Amino acid sequence: MNSLKPMLLTSLKTYDRGQFVKDVTAGIIVAIIALPLSIALALASGVGPEAGIFTAIVAGFVISVLGGSSVQIAGPTAAFATIVAGIVAKDGLDGLVISTILAGVFLILMGICHFGSLIKFIPYTITTGFTSGIAVTIVIGQLKDFFGVVYPDGVKPIETTEKLKTFVENIATINTDAVIVGVVSLIILIISPMIFKKIPGSLLAVIAGILMVKCLPLQVATIGNLYTISNALPSFHLPAVNLQIVQNALPNAFTIAVLAAIESLLSCVVADGMINGKHRSDMELVAQGAGNIASALFGGIPATGAIARTAANIKNGGRTPIAGMVHSITLVIVLVVLMPFAGMIPMPTIAAILFIVAYNMCQWRTFVHLIKTAPKSDIIVLISTFVLTVIFDLVVAIEIGMVLACLLFIKRMSEETHAESWTYVDDDTQDVAEQLRKLPLQIRVYEITGPLFFGAADAIEHIVVKDFTTCLVLRMRSVPAIDSTAMNALQDLICVCESKGITVVFSHVNEQPMKVMQKSGFVEVVGEENFCPNISAALKRAEEIIEN
Repeated sequence: MNSLKPMLLTSLKTYDRGQFVKDVTAGIIVAIIALPLSIALALASGVGPEAGIFTAIVAGFVISVLGGSSVQIAGPTAAFATIVAGIVAKDGLDGLVISTILAGVFLILMGICHFGSLIKFIPYTITTGFTSGIAVTIVIGQLKDFFGVVYPDGVKPIETTEKLKTFVENIATINTDAVIVGVVSLIILIISPMIFKKIPGSLLAVIAGILMVKCLPLQVATIGNLYTISNALPSFHLPAVNLQIVQNALPNAFTIAVLAAIESLLSCVVADGMINGKHRSDMELVAQGAGNIASALFGGIPATGAIARTAANIKNGGRTPIAGMVHSITLVIVLVVLMPFAGMIPMPTIAAILFIVAYNMCQWRTFVHLIKTAPKSDIIVLISTFVLTVIFDLVVAIEIGMVLACLLFIKRMSEETHAESWTYVDDDTQDVAEQLRKLPLQIRVYEITGPLFFGAADAIEHIVVKDFTTCLVLRMRSVPAIDSTAMNALQDLICVCESKGITVVFSHVNEQPMKVMQKSGFVEVVGEENFCPNISAALKRAEEIIEN
């Protein structure tokens, strides 16, 4: 099946030497961009700096080989930082490995079951809300390192609110040297893209940070002060597994899977627009699943498609998955040769890099625009998801956000469904009567508009018959769908009408409602002769009934 065919196989059919050179160049440049970001995101996730590189190498390679996009670059992203840090703090590294493996299994199943197109059913307000919330949590989590604040021994806040509270309580311990390094790094990150188009600002900030700490009398914590740095290649690690650990990991695994699916497919859509191409969403989900499983087993963290790195790949000429594979291979070389020097990177520089990452992902303009222009129900979902992400975590935010979105959608749709009676006028109101079709008083017509489902089934209760009514016509041309709850309400209406000697005639029942009515035996109860293709036929049938 083509939807589950890796894009690499398609790309190789027309591959040539010229494109190979472009892919290699793009892959090397993207690797240079990914290096400081991968280290920074690993540290923000509560794991060692090597884990970020391992993720970019292993997951990046697997996803490029199996992926459904020609240009997708995968690796650690800021979206996972907060949730990964929470898992590591509560369940340890083994808990993270199991959660990531289960998430990979979920992603593979989603792809095999062709759920790629179903991701679009997650409301935009939810994705915007939790993305903005994640950005805020990243900033709060990096305040300590940016300002060089020292916490008392044994104090290791996990939740975002705890981190903010602890930072404020210990703000008197601010390290001026750390602030200097952090501010200079931040200025470089902001200004460098305007001056250097080809050199990533994060790399320049890292170099400047190292030089400041080494050449100036500044007392600033570095990665080497906090972590043991190794240039060893990723090694296979199988965690201890038991039923309790798996049960605890399931909610986190589901969140990781949904987040990976959303972010990777969003990145694919953005990339499609840049290269005028079309990705295979189901294959991309399978690749993301395989990449995350491999990443977890070789010491990495959750991975997904990275929009910024994918865009950099495209801008530098990458057009096939070979570029992503070269990016991973380049990082292997960098890991072996340069990783020992990573210990010299100042923590305030890492914090500054993450501040920029958070700003780029926060979507504050979109957030403000939605607040100003969206319906109230969407604003409720947006703000709720944002607040829940910051105060609690992403799992709670997505769960409650989806429930809220569904409930508000049901309410909105139910308000669009109604049953209205045709207007009946006296003979004295000549001006109005001349414009309306004259019907015998024994015939009563109701027009039902909107989907008849459990949230709107009470619309049928608004259908009222008079004592002199002998035939009720239900016009259903504007009813696209019906469910079992509404069918039950219709059956109750038929019973009431039969008890009063009233015949019900249906006009223009659409395909889906008709199938439901036939399957439930409702058509036989009403009588096939009482189902008419249009209102004219239905009124003619009604007149025949009252004459007999």
